[in-house]
Amino acid sequence: MTAVQFSLPASVESDIIRHARVIPLDVVQAKGNGHAGTAVGLTPLSTTLYNHHLRHNPAHPDWVARDRFILSCGHTSLSLYLQLFLSGYGLEMSDLQAARKLGSITPGHPERGVTAGVEMSTGPLGQGLCAAVGVAMAERRVREMLTPGQSLDESPFGYRTWCLASDGDMFEGISSEAAALAGTVGLPGLIVLWDDNGISIDGPTSISTQEDVAGRFASAGWRVLEIGDAENTAAISQALDAACEPDSQARPTFIRVRTRIGNPMPTVGGTSKAHAGAVGADEIAATKQILGLDPHESCSMPQPLLEASREWARRRGAELEKKWEQGYATWRSNNAAGAKLFDRLASQALPKEWDAELPDFTEQTLATRVASGQVLTSLVTAIPEIWGGSCDLSGSTSTDCGGVLEPFTRVHAGRSVYFGIREHAQAATLSGMCLSGLTRPFGSTYLAFSDYQKPAIRLASIMKLPSIFIWTHDSLAVGEDGPTHQPVEQIATLRAVPGFSVIRPGDAWETRAVWTRIVSRRDGPVGLVLSRQNLPVLHEYRDIVAQGAQRGGYVLADFPSDSQPQVILIATGSEVHVALKARERLAHSGISARVVSMPCVEWFEAQNQKYRDSVLPPLLRARVSVEAGIGAPWGAYVGLDGACVSVEQFGQSGDGAVQLADAGFTADHVSAVATRIVNQLL
Repeated sequence: MTAVQFSLPASVESDIIRHARVIPLDVVQAKGNGHAGTAVGLTPLSTTLYNHHLRHNPAHPDWVARDRFILSCGHTSLSLYLQLFLSGYGLEMSDLQAARKLGSITPGHPERGVTAGVEMSTGPLGQGLCAAVGVAMAERRVREMLTPGQSLDESPFGYRTWCLASDGDMFEGISSEAAALAGTVGLPGLIVLWDDNGISIDGPTSISTQEDVAGRFASAGWRVLEIGDAENTAAISQALDAACEPDSQARPTFIRVRTRIGNPMPTVGGTSKAHAGAVGADEIAATKQILGLDPHESCSMPQPLLEASREWARRRGAELEKKWEQGYATWRSNNAAGAKLFDRLASQALPKEWDAELPDFTEQTLATRVASGQVLTSLVTAIPEIWGGSCDLSGSTSTDCGGVLEPFTRVHAGRSVYFGIREHAQAATLSGMCLSGLTRPFGSTYLAFSDYQKPAIRLASIMKLPSIFIWTHDSLAVGEDGPTHQPVEQIATLRAVPGFSVIRPGDAWETRAVWTRIVSRRDGPVGLVLSRQNLPVLHEYRDIVAQGAQRGGYVLADFPSDSQPQVILIATGSEVHVALKARERLAHSGISARVVSMPCVEWFEAQNQKYRDSVLPPLLRARVSVEAGIGAPWGAYVGLDGACVSVEQFGQSGDGAVQLADAGFTADHVSAVATRIVNQLL
């Protein structure tokens, strides 16, 4: 335990726990909905953690060296809000009573940016646990960048990552993916507390599993500890101390905490009814009597106890930060280069001339996945905070960066992460790697497998995290691998996620241009969609592309300004060059066509109305979209009078170029469709 001059007697702490643990029952009873049971049963554990083991300072919730606490079982948000209330993070009893109300700072599940002391948005089970792996990985990565060779306890940038997980988290497959990844790379600063209460909504967990969960984590390379009695604060503290002791094998720690959900509720406690909803006035009164509290008082925390709790947290936090500041000041004075790097990372500024060595393409044809790989190799050389990897596909997705990155392993905190074939875990881990704001992580796989990542992509979008997803093999052109690997609906479903930017560049130069915007901004997660097959490199449009691509949509090819086009061809990705050829066909037929490249619909929609109208004049109704995916998203752009050249059924195993041609992605077919639309509108 951390010793400070101010004392919090054990008897006072016991009284704080007694009063605090029934507050969730009162809150949920009053509103008729919510989750109180876990919060009630875990109050001794949570209070012991926050009072004696978690390094935090309520006065500075964003202190860079604070321990991170991730509540993976976000439904028990009252467990976290209760500790923030007791510690003095700005929550008052009225905020607890307003939980789950519109506009409150205590939403039903924790939300990043809403409540001071909440590190990330959680709720979809398993994702918080996996993100905690990413948080711990980022701690190691930043520590290695700024204080090479120093341990977590030696470096001013070291901190521990604590994660509270439930039985539900363990049910989710992503928890196994996370356990295997964390055990392989070795994260001694990661501590997962498993609330093993044996209850799920439908009843005892035994009705749906016989798994040895602790054994699963042990087999994945974790150190496993146990707290047999979640009411025994001395035993809890002993286990948490043990979890913080250095591990010679660099293992993460998994602590099995045996609890009775809703304890000490006499009737509802230990049953599935304790999970959610109001338990009734009689049950709450009986629980208060067991604890020696007045059954007639509701949401009661005696002021002297609250003041003692907050004073303890305030003094302890101030002393922890003061001690850290001394070591940090010494480090800064002895490490000018490191201090300069940290200041830049903290300000999220890019290095000077970071784009000086971006590739100049000379090839006539080049797959955008290869072009992206060349750009990324240049970027990681210039920008040390960029790191990431693939789901066992680094060569195929061109994310091996020419082998210049040292791997992130148990021995080295390098920049190349071997995620294994764990797409969901990769996506959720990226969120954790992003949370500190000090690094820019990327992850890659095939576009068809983005389906496995969707829940984590959605959560990253909710949190506005700047995760970078790289997806290759973007269409029927995948070819012989067949319909299971050929994306059809994926781009459309990804575009449907609010706050997520889907970027599908049309050639090497456009790939370079969108990459420069990606690394220059941190306004949410992005997905870079790239071709497997070679595409023409549009050298003659290089300058137009450099200016226009970063706006999401722009006029790539047009007739002289004094001429009005008769039809607009809107294309993305590998279909841009098809639209350009179709434009030539139309010109021979006396039809003037404008080609609009739309690498990112979301970026285009963010432009002002004047610009958007200049690209897509509202009165010009003859429009054709050209994209090798389902056409549904393009209805808003082509309108009732336009048409979509699209893919509306799954592909087949066979030559990809032939399949694209059969689906209508040829200059002849696109020009024929455009001609029909123009003639219909005459």
